[in-house]
Amino acid sequence: MVVISAASQAAEPGAHRAKTLTFDVVFSPFSPIAANNVRDPNSDLALGDELVFHDQLFAKGKQVGDDVGSCVIASITSQELAANCSLVIRLPDGNLTGQFIAIAGPAPREIALTGGTGRFRSAGGEGTLVEFGNGQGRLTLQVLSLVARGTGA
Repeated sequence: MVVISAASQAAEPGAHRAKTLTFDVVFSPFSPIAANNVRDPNSDLALGDELVFHDQLFAKGKQVGDDVGSCVIASITSQELAANCSLVIRLPDGNLTGQFIAIAGPAPREIALTGGTGRFRSAGGEGTLVEFGNGQGRLTLQVLSLVARGTGA
């Protein structure tokens, strides 16, 4: 009940502020970890394998943070590979946490921002991660600062 009550208060009009954060991303090398001993000899990945990453975040040419995370391969078919991913975005004023589904290919990843620390302790929102194909990309976040009714700024 407490969670439902807090969520409905935060969702009321005027109960949040939004800020857009945009970063240029330098991706870490592709790093699969074989976790499943039952392997298809024709595939580099298997269900349950993990992909780990540690990317660098830049704004106006200066490194301003990084992100770390992992993805667990949840589905492999002839048409699609899908992984359940979580990440922590580390910035000078605090961390943001998020989740997304990764699929093979260049399609943008839609990120659900699920919380944070420091300046972002009451954060939620969403983001988009776009890969340019050359080890670089762009991360755009719409960060909502959720404030319960009656608590002020």
